[in-house]
Amino acid sequence: MKKDGDNADTAPPHVAGSAPPLPDTPIEPLNIKVNGKERVFDVDAPELPAWIAQKKLSAGGYPYDKKLKAGDYDETLQILQIELVKAQKWLQVSGQRVLALFEGRDAAGKGGTIFVLHQYLNPRSARNVALGKPTETERGQWYFQRYVTHFPAAGELVSFDRSWYNRASVEPVMGFCTPAEHEQFLKEVPNFERMIRTDGIHFFKFWLDIGQETQLDRFYDRRHSPLKNWKFSPIDVAGLTRWDDYTRARDEMLKRTHSKHAPWIVVRANDKRRARLAVIRRILLSLPYDGRDRDAIGGEDDKIIGEGPSFLSA
Repeated sequence: MKKDGDNADTAPPHVAGSAPPLPDTPIEPLNIKVNGKERVFDVDAPELPAWIAQKKLSAGGYPYDKKLKAGDYDETLQILQIELVKAQKWLQVSGQRVLALFEGRDAAGKGGTIFVLHQYLNPRSARNVALGKPTETERGQWYFQRYVTHFPAAGELVSFDRSWYNRASVEPVMGFCTPAEHEQFLKEVPNFERMIRTDGIHFFKFWLDIGQETQLDRFYDRRHSPLKNWKFSPIDVAGLTRWDDYTRARDEMLKRTHSKHAPWIVVRANDKRRARLAVIRRILLSLPYDGRDRDAIGGEDDKIIGEGPSFLSA
């Protein structure tokens, strides 16, 4: 299972065919706007700039000033993962199906969240889908077709590390689709998702939301890590100067595609630990599986998880 698939599934040839920037290949400092202030971000600088370090957790109005303690996180995660195993057994017996989409900006924490979701589940009936750019054949198909191919069968849990919502986020910002294709998608997707729910699939759409300084800190960490530098892609570099464009695309997407039958579950994800627990807890609280221990699962933290565009502006 791919742990982090934060790259777009479509890209122009000069980007899609490029290798990720290597640690010894310099990247020019970029002029970017952060909270209305012009900044210079040098991802190759030997130290993380102080203006990022000071705001990497609190960016975007994040409600906590400290990360969840590692010990508390590990203990709670284990309890929730035990419940996930129970939920999977119920799926296999009942034939119920679960489909969970994970969306968010690059470095929002989608891959890590998916990893802990699947960590102790039987991979025969719990799988993650992280599609690459479409083939020539797929480009000639109905847009949703290649995603539907991977939908869960009876007893399965399937997650998507990025999904059809590329057409509402990455593609319009990076110019990988036309304005007409973008608009057509926004009109069609509510009906498409109504069919998913009508067919009885337990359907979750998660948007992991992070602040700008949080993203810059994670990019810097990727760039300087010998284990994670492969994650820092040309798409990441190109997107660094387009924060506001991505914000507008996100807001339009949530406004047009949030619905009662397929709501957007927004998770404030500056603290990856809290975000991962919030996602798993929401799934567990939504499934009527046998032996569910509500006390063990606990209640939701409404400071970091809510629904729809109104939660982002709260």
